Amino acid sequence: MRVYLIADNQEITREGIRSLVTKNEPEAVIVPVGTVRELLDRLKIYPDSVVITDYALMDFQSEQQLVHIMAGAPESSWLLFFDELSEHFLRFLLVSAPTVSTISKHAGLQAIVDAVAAVRNRECYICDVAEDILQKGIPAQQPPDLLTASEKSVLHEIALGKTTKEIANEKFLSFHTINTHRRNIFRKLQVNNAQEAVRYAVKVGILDLTEYYI
Repeated sequence: MRVYLIADNQEITREGIRSLVTKNEPEAVIVPVGTVRELLDRLKIYPDSVVITDYALMDFQSEQQLVHIMAGAPESSWLLFFDELSEHFLRFLLVSAPTVSTISKHAGLQAIVDAVAAVRNRECYICDVAEDILQKGIPAQQPPDLLTASEKSVLHEIALGKTTKEIANEKFLSFHTINTHRRNIFRKLQVNNAQEAVRYAVKVGILDLTEYYI
């Protein structure tokens, strides 16, 4: 009995996928998922599930987060539905997670059926749109490294939810020193708060997503 996690906030899409799946696999278990937090919880319960998701309609913080979540659930198989995604996103995803299957929501019914069948059989399905993008090359380079090693270390602790006082105590440094690092981090990244700084940490890999989100 296979479990399908449908991570898509459009009811019409969820019901359409449910219909396609149960038509060919009546005993399948369909589990709707509304948030990334819920997706992570369900993957713990069903580590070998089939995940069908629309990146744009879920609360993923970045494409890196999506790739890290897939890497953290190696027994699962993934089908990415998309309506309109940038070439940069698709290139990054297809290079970083070569086993992910892709299908455009504008594809014909038979193509969607084939894509769902492929992930059900643990095979990789690449739609025509994604195949064309793959032919064009590799994604752009990562953003330049703006922070010093000390600032990265402090940003990592901030991302884990620690206060300036807690970071200072753990690193045996003064409150003033950590606060200066904090101000410098915000200035260099051109952000106004810790949440925006965390997004940067996720984007460039300073923060281990499995440590932060799970």
